[in-house]
Amino acid sequence: MNVLEQLKGGLVVSCQPVDDGPMDRPEIVAAMAQAAVAGGAAGLRIEGVANLRATRPLVRVPIIGLVKRDLADSPVRITVTIEDALALIEAGADVVAYDATPRPRPDRRQDILAAIVAGGVPAMADCSTVDDARTALAEGATIIGTTMSGYTDETASNNSGPDLDLVKACHALGAFVMAEGRFNTPDLAAQAILAGASSVTVGSALTRLEIMTGWFRDAVEDVR
Repeated sequence: MNVLEQLKGGLVVSCQPVDDGPMDRPEIVAAMAQAAVAGGAAGLRIEGVANLRATRPLVRVPIIGLVKRDLADSPVRITVTIEDALALIEAGADVVAYDATPRPRPDRRQDILAAIVAGGVPAMADCSTVDDARTALAEGATIIGTTMSGYTDETASNNSGPDLDLVKACHALGAFVMAEGRFNTPDLAAQAILAGASSVTVGSALTRLEIMTGWFRDAVEDVR
């Protein structure tokens, strides 16, 4: 069974703790990943080569790998260099995700994508618009993610909830669509599948305890 068949119709859990928080350690990320698989996750999204190396020996489901960097001269954070893409492949990623928006970064997005494909694994294009998706598919991406909708200047107004319209538009392209970005309840995850998503990624609602705690705290305080 190939990676797409394993992910099709399933839940991907993004095990990305809050940066520099108490859970931001490879052994904890790996434990989160094992717990997610025990709960039925069809795949995982893991950030960072060290976290990927800690997780890979412990799970059998596909892992979507990425590296985040905060750059002084670019707003792009997700797998911004060819070197990072190749390091993820070497560490055992089954899929490598990269930012597929047209924004500048150290290496061109098409060169990063070409390196992923040449490395023998599928590329997941983290898109903000349907134009991003069209370009990524034409250049050889295998999975289209709606990850960046709401996180670019062009799509900032979409940040109030998940972008189901983008899911539908990408599905219409005939792509394998990974719904990702603010799908933070079971109902929203189900809506993504109904909108044409092939799979759904959920992150903060499952693996960022600080954020989840804040949601519940706010709800309690708002009614006091």
